Amino acid sequence: MSSAQALSFCRIVENLDGIGFWSTDTDGNVLHLSGKAMTRLPDPGSAFGQPLTALFMQIDDAGESGRSLRFALSRRSRFERLAVCTGQEENRRWWLLSGEAQFDNAQHFTGFSGICSEITDDRRIAEENAKAAMHDPLTGLLNRRQMTRKIERTLSAYRPHKRPCATLLIDLDRFKQVNDTLGHSAGDALLKQVSERLLTILKDPETVCRLGGDEFQVLLPDVEDRGDLGNLAERIIAMISQPYSVEGSRCIIGASVGIAISPFDGTETDELLRNADLALYAAKHGGRGAFRFFSRELLTAAEDRRQLEEDLHDAINRGEFVLHYQPIVQCSTHAVTGAEALIRWNHPEQGQISPSLFIPIAEESALIRRIGDWVLRTACMEAAQWPRALRVAVNISPTHFSDPGFPASVTQALAASGLDPDRLELEITEGVFLAQGDEADARFKTLKALGVRLALDDFGTGYSSLGYLKSAPFDKIKIDQSFVKGATQTGSRNRAIIAAIVALAQALEMETTAEGIETHDQLDLMRELGVSQVQGYIYSRPLQPEAFLDGARQTDWGIEPEGPACQRQDRVSLFRWIGAIHEDFYYPVVLRNLSTTGALIEGLEDVPVGTRFVVYFGEGQLEVATVRRITGDKLGLEFDKTLVNDGTGGLCTRTRISPYDLISAGLPPDFEASTIRTPIGPRDGKVCVPAFTSTIGRKAIWGTQGTS
Repeated sequence: MSSAQALSFCRIVENLDGIGFWSTDTDGNVLHLSGKAMTRLPDPGSAFGQPLTALFMQIDDAGESGRSLRFALSRRSRFERLAVCTGQEENRRWWLLSGEAQFDNAQHFTGFSGICSEITDDRRIAEENAKAAMHDPLTGLLNRRQMTRKIERTLSAYRPHKRPCATLLIDLDRFKQVNDTLGHSAGDALLKQVSERLLTILKDPETVCRLGGDEFQVLLPDVEDRGDLGNLAERIIAMISQPYSVEGSRCIIGASVGIAISPFDGTETDELLRNADLALYAAKHGGRGAFRFFSRELLTAAEDRRQLEEDLHDAINRGEFVLHYQPIVQCSTHAVTGAEALIRWNHPEQGQISPSLFIPIAEESALIRRIGDWVLRTACMEAAQWPRALRVAVNISPTHFSDPGFPASVTQALAASGLDPDRLELEITEGVFLAQGDEADARFKTLKALGVRLALDDFGTGYSSLGYLKSAPFDKIKIDQSFVKGATQTGSRNRAIIAAIVALAQALEMETTAEGIETHDQLDLMRELGVSQVQGYIYSRPLQPEAFLDGARQTDWGIEPEGPACQRQDRVSLFRWIGAIHEDFYYPVVLRNLSTTGALIEGLEDVPVGTRFVVYFGEGQLEVATVRRITGDKLGLEFDKTLVNDGTGGLCTRTRISPYDLISAGLPPDFEASTIRTPIGPRDGKVCVPAFTSTIGRKAIWGTQGTS
C-alpha cells in the first residue's frame, strides 16, 4: 500500500463515528487524538499534553483482575481491546483501547500509538440486560435469582464473624380474588403498588425482591432484635392491608409474614429460606394477616399436619367430633340467652386437638364443607332438645358459605331437627364478601327467607365492614375480643371504637355481642357502653352438651360472673421445662406461666427474694430475672427486659445467643434435650456448667463485655 493510500485510509477511519487514532510521547502524555473521538471527551480542549491514564480511566467494576492501562503502558509492548472510560455519571462514555509501543531506528522508546473505539451504546445495552437479569420486570425489585445470590454472599461473609442476618417472606392474602374479579392487568397494577409501599417502609431497593406471583422477600443484614422485626412485620402488614385504587376499582388485600434469622435459624441459604417459608406457612394458617418467627417445632409441624389431614378424613365417620356450647349472656341481667356451638376433635391417639390446628387443614382440603354440614345438623339437633327456647350460634366458614348447596344444608338441618329457624344464628365473617361479591347478596336473601338470624362475626377487624352492613341483612354484630382487650386501660382507643360500634348497631336496630370478656372491669365497661350480650370466661368456658343441657333445664337460667377484678398483663399459662442458671449451675425448672414482664417457675427451694437468675427458654433465648415473690417452691420472677410478641400470641426474647456462642461456652449439642426436656444429672437436678455460666451468664447479666 502506498503512502497516499495509507493516508487516505487513516482519514476514512478518523471520520468514522466513535473511532480514532491516538499517540503519546515517552512520558505517556497525549500527542494526538482523532477529531471525532476528541469531541466526545468531557474537556476536549485540555486533552493534549495530559497523561493518557488521566484521560482514559480504568472501569470501576473491572475489579482487581481487570487489566490496568497504567500497567499496559509500563510494559512497553502491544495491548488490545483494553476497556476504559471517560467522564462521570451521565457524561460517562466507554472505550476500547489498542496500542503498541514505538521505537526509533536505534531502538529507543518514543511512545505509544494505537486506535480507540467507543462502545458506550453496547455498554449501556449490556448494563440494561444485566439489570433486567437481576430485577423483576414488573416491579423493578430484585428478582429471586439475584436475591438468592445476595443472601449467599451475605451469609458467607457474615459466617466467620458470627454476624446475624434476618430474612422476611411476605405473601399477599386474597390477591387471587383481585385477579379473578378484575383481571390480570389489575393484578399487575396492584403488585406495582405493593412494591412501592414496601420501598416506602424499607427505603433500600437492594433489600427487597419479588420472588414471583404475589410473594416478596426482604433481606436485613445485621438485624436480630425480634422486637424490632416484629414491629417491622406489623408495619408491613398494616401498610399492605390499606385499600388500593386499581383501574377505578377499590381493592383490599392483606399480607402474612414469615421471619427467620441467621445463624439461629440456619447458617446456609437453603436452610434459612426453608425455615422462613415454614414460618410464613404457620402465619398464613394461623389466621392470616399476621407474622410468625421460625421455631424448631415448625420442622415437625409439616409432617404432623399431613398426618392430621389423613385422620381428619375419617374423623366424622368415626364420631370423633363433638360440640361444646359457650353461653351467651344478657349483659344487664346475667340471663343466658343462647350459646355459640364450638367444635372439638377428640383424636383417639392425640386427645383433644385445637380447632386452630385442624380447621385451616379442613379449609384447604375442602373437608370444611362436610364438617360444616355436620356442625349445622348436630347443633340444630341438640338445640332442639333444650327445654328452653335458647338460640344457638354456628360459625360458618367462607368456603362453606360459598358452596351453592349451603342454603339447602341449612334447610335440611332445620327440617330434620324441627328447630325454629329464629333460634338458629349463623355467624359469618367478612371473608364471604371477598370471596363471593354480588353472589353473597342473593345467598343472604335466601337465608333470611328461611327465617334464620345472621350475625357479622369479628366485626372491626376488616376494612369494609360498614359497606357490608349497608347491604347485608344482619341481626347482630359481634365485637371482636381484640377490641375488648385493653379497652379498660388508660389512653386506649378501644373504648371509643366499641362505643361507636354499639351506636351504629342501635341505629340499625341490631344487637351486639362482645366476645372474650374475662374480668369485672371489662364487664362493667360493656354495660356502661350499652352492649347487649357478652360471652367469655367471666361467665363460663365452653360446656359439654350434657352440662349445657343441665343449665338449660333451670327456670330463668342465669350465671353470676366470676373472674379477676381487672385485666392483668397478658399471662400465658404453660407447663414445660426450662432452665434457671445461677452462679455455676443450671437448674431444670418448670415454667408455669409467662408474661412480658415476668414468669412463675416451679422446682427450686430455699431461694431468697432478690436472687438473680439467667432464665434459659431454649433455642438461644435467655433473659435475666430477679426473684420478687416466693410461694412454697414457686418463684415469681421479674425480667430485666420485657419479652416481645412472637407473632402467634406467645412471647419471646428480643435477641438470642448464637449457637456458635452456646457451643463455645461449653454446652454440648444435645444440651437442651438432655437438661430441659428430660432433666438428668445429680439427684438435686442441677447440672454444673461453669463455662456456660461464666460466659453466657455474664453476657446476659452485664452485657456483651462480660464484666461486672
